[in-house]
Amino acid sequence: MASTRNYYEVLGLPKSASADEIKKAFRRLARKHHPDAGGAEEKFKEINEAYEVLSDPEKRSQYDQYGAYFGGGGPPPGPGPAGPFGGQPGGTGGFSYNNVDMGDLGDLGDMFGSMFGGGGRARPQAQRGGDLTYEVSLSFDEALSGTSTKIDLRRTEKCPTCKGSGAAPGTSPVTCPVCRGTGHVAQGQGMFSFSRPCPRCGGSGRVVETPCPTCKGKGQVTRTKPLTIQIPAGVTDGGKIRFKGKGEAGVAGGPPGDLYVVTRIAKHPYFSRDGADIVLELPVTLTEAVLGAEIEVPTPGGGRVKLKVAPGTQDAKVYRLPGKGASRLKGGGRGDMKVHVRIVVPKDLNAEQKELLKRFASSRGEADEVRSHLARDEGGA
Repeated sequence: MASTRNYYEVLGLPKSASADEIKKAFRRLARKHHPDAGGAEEKFKEINEAYEVLSDPEKRSQYDQYGAYFGGGGPPPGPGPAGPFGGQPGGTGGFSYNNVDMGDLGDLGDMFGSMFGGGGRARPQAQRGGDLTYEVSLSFDEALSGTSTKIDLRRTEKCPTCKGSGAAPGTSPVTCPVCRGTGHVAQGQGMFSFSRPCPRCGGSGRVVETPCPTCKGKGQVTRTKPLTIQIPAGVTDGGKIRFKGKGEAGVAGGPPGDLYVVTRIAKHPYFSRDGADIVLELPVTLTEAVLGAEIEVPTPGGGRVKLKVAPGTQDAKVYRLPGKGASRLKGGGRGDMKVHVRIVVPKDLNAEQKELLKRFASSRGEADEVRSHLARDEGGA
């Protein structure tokens, strides 16, 4: 006998419910009570039974007339179209759960398909290999002029023995005997049958019967090889240089990744960098600053140039030497060399030198001249 439960109560609907309301109620309850989603099988069967009857106009009419005796001891319900799960009319309203057409349930089918891996053939897609990052240490001069250096690069590469196929030389992958090359198999999940990637071939449809002795069938090997790389002139500390295609090998025919080299530059005894400009802190004596002088200063790369310090040069004065800086990585050309004057005040004067300075200051009235602005400011306050 069919269920003695009231089908309208099973779906939580009044007897006047529309066909659309019946469908919506069924979808909601099916999601909640599906066995593979943690529900009880008996409850799910009851929901299915109620929906099969109430969703079919002829069956619903017969059920409304005969109630609990529908399909049981009362008058037979007569032929009618199969329910949403392939059920046939009559008797207990038996259902063929393994023949469910998930497409008839709209978003419910999408939900179960995503939950259990359904949806057709699953074949591996070509994937780009991963990127690698290495650091190299350079001297200040190497960074300015550019250099070549070697690194020990550990990366995944295409197996040289099997050329990436994973099969031993003289053999090749064959059609998977489990999925027959489709890449997917049917699997029962409670009362449903779902499609999922083949566990034998991983969805590729092909298997390696005789694995390559070098890569053990993986098609890839990990190796450490020395690699000589060119460092362009003008690199900065913490900068990245990209070497296209020098990263990890791709998967399933995908392109390799890239190698990124991060440059770490040692400090120089007296030069520093400001982008493409080279900065030099130049000590200048008090006399040189006052009277002016021609001072020989070092330049990057070991050269030297003469710099004219103008009389009366103040501390922190910046002299610029065009084109004496670092190479610009983008846009070409070179930066400048910026010479920052740092006046060195003598500390170890003898009595005679101190007296001379006092006389000099007295003759110029330096103290009054230097601090006269303070008096002006006070007077205007």
